[in-house]
Amino acid sequence: MRKLPPRKLEEGMILAREITTKHGQIIAEKGAALTDMQIARLSFYKIDFVYVEDDDWEPEEQEAPAPEPEETPEPEPAPEPKPAPVQREPKNETIPYSQKLKGTSEYQKFQLDYSKCIALMTRVFNGIVTGDYSFSKSEIISEVDNLVNQKTTLDLFDMLHTFRSMDDSVYAHSLNVCMIARSIGKWLKMGRDGLDLLTLAGWFHDIGKLQIPEEILNKTGNLTDEEFAMIREHPLKGRKLLNNVPGMDERIKAAALQHHERFDGSGYPRGLQGDEIDQTAAIVAIADVYDAMTAARAYRQPKCAFQVIEAFEDDGLQKYDPKIIMTFLDRIASSYQNNRVVLSDGRSGRVIYINKSRLSKPMVQFDDGSVTDLSHTPGLSITSII
Repeated sequence: MRKLPPRKLEEGMILAREITTKHGQIIAEKGAALTDMQIARLSFYKIDFVYVEDDDWEPEEQEAPAPEPEETPEPEPAPEPKPAPVQREPKNETIPYSQKLKGTSEYQKFQLDYSKCIALMTRVFNGIVTGDYSFSKSEIISEVDNLVNQKTTLDLFDMLHTFRSMDDSVYAHSLNVCMIARSIGKWLKMGRDGLDLLTLAGWFHDIGKLQIPEEILNKTGNLTDEEFAMIREHPLKGRKLLNNVPGMDERIKAAALQHHERFDGSGYPRGLQGDEIDQTAAIVAIADVYDAMTAARAYRQPKCAFQVIEAFEDDGLQKYDPKIIMTFLDRIASSYQNNRVVLSDGRSGRVIYINKSRLSKPMVQFDDGSVTDLSHTPGLSITSII
């Protein structure tokens, strides 16, 4: 039996003891073969070490047992050399973790539940546009809560990245934003009522885009000034649509109207600043930007989590509510500790330490044991998570 830290674990190692959290929750059973997904979860649960069997990584062929010695044993022959260890095929370390998820049963279930939510959202949105307000808010909350609760932070965000590459519609984006917003609310230790409110605010925040022509929303080339001005009207159009819904909470309407406002006054449509922006809208704004940056575009590939964090840092954190943005970025970065990543120079390694003063630039350990602190290496950054 060996006691190993998470960074030294490999897929396929056999557990000599069950893995449990500090609260007694069992993450993996004794005798199970570790998966990349389970290893990735260990940092989220703050697991410092794991016990694994000695012979799980390089198993040797077993020799037949020696016969029982007689009362007058003969001299034993010289031992034969042991056969060479059975070598495993090297893992393809360049396959993104989100791509590995696609073949799992968890992914299939998430895909089914996600599709049900998209169908529900399409029905609700189209109903509001045509004046049918008979939808159930509790049904929306229940369906989204089901999606969020079946995943850890790491799994949920990887799932969302995968689905963003499949569907870039207003519906998929809105569903992602409401799940991200709900996660942020949990990190801020909001109560159930606050989480439910955030879920609905994220769900409805972009409904105004349904009144923007699709050829403009989906245009791959540069927008004209007139087209850009038309897109910037969607918060006003969304607020107007939600004003017609009986019993719609004012904070949900505020999220639709204000999710493009920024704390430094640089946003639109009204150029609000600081506390003028509703807190619900401020949370939805961060979720909206994060999901947009992890989506594929005609002019670029989807950004990985560390690239998005770097964009937030470079763009200026003063644009967002300080408590919300720092809580969000810290939790996202920390969830990828011990994950393997690819750097901009092509090398791959494992994240071993998150620099709190520069969350997008952690310390990375390479396979030869050397360590690079990205916060002290200008021009070097993380380009993908594997």
